Amino acid sequence: MTKELTQEEKATNHHTREHIAQVQDLVLEVVTNLLHRGQQHDASKLEHPEVEGFTQYTPRLAELTYGSPEYKETLAAMQDTTLKHHYEHNRHHPEHFKMGVMDMNLIDLIEMICDWKAATLRHKDGSITKSLEINRERFDIREPLASILENTVRDLGWD
Repeated sequence: MTKELTQEEKATNHHTREHIAQVQDLVLEVVTNLLHRGQQHDASKLEHPEVEGFTQYTPRLAELTYGSPEYKETLAAMQDTTLKHHYEHNRHHPEHFKMGVMDMNLIDLIEMICDWKAATLRHKDGSITKSLEINRERFDIREPLASILENTVRDLGWD
């Protein structure tokens, strides 16, 4: 036997349902934004001036260990021609912003961590856990953000 709700409890439930609907709408707004980001991700790589550089260097990068001196040398070779343009046109990279990750929003960070995970899949020895460790230093990612990124990777089962 279920106890009948009072008028006050019914009114509370009505307001709670309105709140739930508002949160659902806002989550959908975030998801829509992320879907758009996913559809547009790295589109600048498909055209001049980036396609030439990525065509030349992507196979080499895939053979290198992320963060190694050789990897860094290859990135440096790409900087003026390819990466400068890429970072300017893709806000999921800390290099897009003057203050790096400190200027990014949550949507940028979600796309960034997805990008980092996907990049590990291109390397024979790729590891998102190792990438997080390297990028923590590379991009001066401090607490609590470093832990938030690590927790996200762990909770998604990516580690």
